[in-house]
Amino acid sequence: MIDVNRASAEELDTVACLKGHGFEIVRYREERGRFTELRQLEEVPGLAGKVDYDDELTVGNR
Repeated sequence: MIDVNRASAEELDTVACLKGHGFEIVRYREERGRFTELRQLEEVPGLAGKVDYDDELTVGNR
């Protein structure tokens, strides 16, 4: 499982549906705080409608 709140841009880029967006995800996380739900990835520029929630992604422990 890849925790979108802890993963580096390079780690996020290894997930097919996130490939090429790791930097944007990390920047979004740094500016707005941790993700509480995976659906928030849709708010990251360029990711709307592209996230496959069946991938091994998590927001970690709350």
